[in-house]
Amino acid sequence: MAPTRRPSVSYLTDTLPTVLPPIFEQAQHTTANHRKNIVQLRKIHEACAGITEAGTKGTRLVGEKSFNTLFVDMVNRVLPVKKGVAVADRVVKFVASYVAYTTEQDAVNKAEDDDAETMSSRFVSKLLRHLLSGMEAKDKNVRFRVTLLTVSLINGLGEIDDDSYVLLRKCLFDRARDKEAAVRVQATLGIAKLQSGEDEDELEDGEESLGSVLLDLLRYDPAAEVRRAALYNLPRNATTLPLILARTRDVDPILRRTVFQGSLSAAALPDARILTIAQREEIVRNGLGDREPAVRKAAASMLGGWVDQAQGDLLEFLGRFDVVSSQVAEDALASIFVTRPEVFESVEFDDAFWENLTAEKAFLSRVFVDHCVSTRDEARLENALPVVTALAFRIQDEYNKLVASTNGDDDDEQAPAVERAFVVGELLRLAVNLDYADEIGRRKMFQLAREMISQPNLPDPLIPRCLDVLSKISNGERDLIRLIVDVVTELREGDGEVEAEGVPPTPGRSIASGYEPRRTSGQRFDPSDPEAVMRANLIDLRCLQICISLLERVNTPLQDNSVFHGLLPDLIIPAVRNKDEPALRDQGLVCLGLCCMIDAKMATNSFGLFIQQLTAADDELKLKVVQVVFDLLMMHDIQTLVANTMPADKVVELVRHTLSQDVPDVQAAACEGTAKLMLAGMIDDANVLQSLVLLYFSPETADNQALRQCLTYFLPVYCYSSPENQRRMLDIFAETFEMLVQLADEFEDAGPTLLPLATMGLMMIDWLDPQKAVERDGTPVDQAIHLDLATVVLKLVLAERSRETRKTLCSFLGKLYLPEPDETQAWKIKAAFQLAHSIKEKRPLSDATSRNALNRFDAALTIKYAELEAFDEDAFRAEGEGNADVADLFGIVDDVEHGAGDSPAKRCRRADSITSTATDATDATDEISASDGDATPQKSGSARGTGNGTGKGAGEGPARAARAEREMTEEEEDDDVESMLGDDSF
Repeated sequence: MAPTRRPSVSYLTDTLPTVLPPIFEQAQHTTANHRKNIVQLRKIHEACAGITEAGTKGTRLVGEKSFNTLFVDMVNRVLPVKKGVAVADRVVKFVASYVAYTTEQDAVNKAEDDDAETMSSRFVSKLLRHLLSGMEAKDKNVRFRVTLLTVSLINGLGEIDDDSYVLLRKCLFDRARDKEAAVRVQATLGIAKLQSGEDEDELEDGEESLGSVLLDLLRYDPAAEVRRAALYNLPRNATTLPLILARTRDVDPILRRTVFQGSLSAAALPDARILTIAQREEIVRNGLGDREPAVRKAAASMLGGWVDQAQGDLLEFLGRFDVVSSQVAEDALASIFVTRPEVFESVEFDDAFWENLTAEKAFLSRVFVDHCVSTRDEARLENALPVVTALAFRIQDEYNKLVASTNGDDDDEQAPAVERAFVVGELLRLAVNLDYADEIGRRKMFQLAREMISQPNLPDPLIPRCLDVLSKISNGERDLIRLIVDVVTELREGDGEVEAEGVPPTPGRSIASGYEPRRTSGQRFDPSDPEAVMRANLIDLRCLQICISLLERVNTPLQDNSVFHGLLPDLIIPAVRNKDEPALRDQGLVCLGLCCMIDAKMATNSFGLFIQQLTAADDELKLKVVQVVFDLLMMHDIQTLVANTMPADKVVELVRHTLSQDVPDVQAAACEGTAKLMLAGMIDDANVLQSLVLLYFSPETADNQALRQCLTYFLPVYCYSSPENQRRMLDIFAETFEMLVQLADEFEDAGPTLLPLATMGLMMIDWLDPQKAVERDGTPVDQAIHLDLATVVLKLVLAERSRETRKTLCSFLGKLYLPEPDETQAWKIKAAFQLAHSIKEKRPLSDATSRNALNRFDAALTIKYAELEAFDEDAFRAEGEGNADVADLFGIVDDVEHGAGDSPAKRCRRADSITSTATDATDATDEISASDGDATPQKSGSARGTGNGTGKGAGEGPARAARAEREMTEEEEDDDVESMLGDDSF
């Protein structure tokens, strides 16, 4: 066969430019021809490589140079194309495929010990250096395409020299910090590809590893797609797992779902026991408690994989949790019952199951029964539940084991004692769902529960469980109360014998008949004996716990249960007055609060005591006291409740005082109670609403997630639920916005803990959106409220001097909804139009953005309301003779000096500590005054809108007089509050 003719140099100038571009032309249209064109391109590449020239310094590879130059030129044409263009993506894929193919062909043809450069290695080196030189391009599209191409080439690069690797690594690190998220995504993928070949031991001191960069991207990158790219490519090991688990609380729902579907799935994590019990419970809690249904479904699927790992054995599955103290094991098991019906159907409770009960067995049986009850699966419930008598004997047997374990001297017996107490508690919870038609079993269960609760050493968690059973069996709340009073009497008198009345009540015989509580004469103990005093206090503490559990389960007024009245002077009141044992006093106050919940007269007489404890109690007790106070305010008529303590109009000050507490938990509880009162319409004070808004935005409450979550729900729901509520929010808008401006100046360096001023204002505008309000009880939605808000905002712009604040206010105008002409009053439309023109004439805006926003609003008014085309300011001013609101409006406009400009300087005033001075947030004075070490916010002397949508200004006479009157009475009100809180009315 004749040898193939080698192409000449003319091939490079005449033929190569005509054969190479068509290949790229075809490759950009479809990927179906890529393989054919890759082979053809390789042939052209080989032909060019055979063209050389002899030079003074050796052979010149003119063919390869021409091919590489033209190839790079073809690649350059793709680089400026933006992300998402399919033809460019196909070219990128084609280039990456060719690099991998040509490198592979050279590797096949090269001898094992041949380290010489090849045609492909020189081509790849040229292309890589060219791409890396474009990593710093100014055009974001070029940076994206260069990074995408580089990352696509990595798998097909083969062996590269150390200098190229170092340069590639550095460029990817730089692009991982690019301002464009799309570029960072590609850099993340490239770093992940390089990670497998890196040995961290070979890194220099202080040099950042590829793995650490990926972890930083996963944790801190603001773009969700970058975090997802890092998550997809992170290996799972002891170092990365905690950071992967933290992504179950990511803000991006897709990323949270990916963690459960990918990183924590059965395929990626063959055995969940690699995680600690705490980690397992954390991911289950986060997954099943997620707000997104897709995430909850992915978490349930992950739990199904754990069951498969346990071969369907639910007891082994529960071994993944600490069921004794777990807060999520029940949710996990219930999820399995829902998502795996075949597992639920396979559960059987035979006689052998009940022989040797463990915590997992007791937990499984109880959750199974609860699930059957919730789904009303009567057939499965009937087959699963044991008969009452058998369960009673089983509970008695387990309780005896608990007593024996508790009395043991071996310290190792303490763990089994906790487990056995848990088993008894689960069986008692199961017993609540039994059918007590069997009289024999009913009597046995009643005697057992009565006997258990009479034991001084019964573990505290079992007290409410026993009361649940007794409540189910007893013949009404009156009989239950009489029974518990008898138990408490026995405990305090030291008589451990079970009374004859320990027989379950039946329809024909009540345990209340002929009942008389036993009392002993003389003192219960010797006051001079410290051990006797301690024993008596412990018994009283146990009795109070029993009473608390009882009162939590009854609703019958105490007037109908006179037998309980004997415990008040004998047990509860002495405990409240006990100053030597704080635990006893705390439980006594809680018990008294529960008594007041069901007895209005007692609540009226005792309310002053709880008020006094708001300042006297420690932080832990103060939380309970705040909860009691708000529960009583919700339960009883407020005027009757506070009749013996304070004037009814002081309740608002009391509520604002609780909101000013420094303890986060107490403040959150007060916030929740206030929100309930306001939603129920029991408190409608605008100052309280303002306090809640300021607390919501204050950076001092940024870490108080309970408070923030409560207000995140409350504020929009409150406003959307009633036109009156939206109107109340409008009333406080102007003054609240001023305080937020002060707050922004005060906490200028607070960082992310304080939202931008514009964001806070837009949230308030959204709460006032009439299109989101709901119509209730036939009350129409107030469609004109945003027009009234526009008047308020324009008044603020007219009076404000800060350039940035005016710019923020003007940005609100474009977010307002303008009502139809027949949905509002004509003078309100004219008022907004007049204010807009007054701003242009008297206080022109200095920046183009604000001017454009005001002009757009002005144009929107003109287009929406045709009557404004013939607007006459003099005629509108004349309307003020019969309309005080119009007269007040022109009073504000006339007071503004002509030609006053913006002031770029910030206000020289400091915002108050919102959390510590919520009680006087709206009654701020003109001067900075000290109050408990905090500064009180100043009140601007310039004219402000009242925010009531009627056109009245803050600079108007009556409003100014009202504010002066509030300032004059401020100290008197503070003295009244202090005297009220310091008065022990009990």
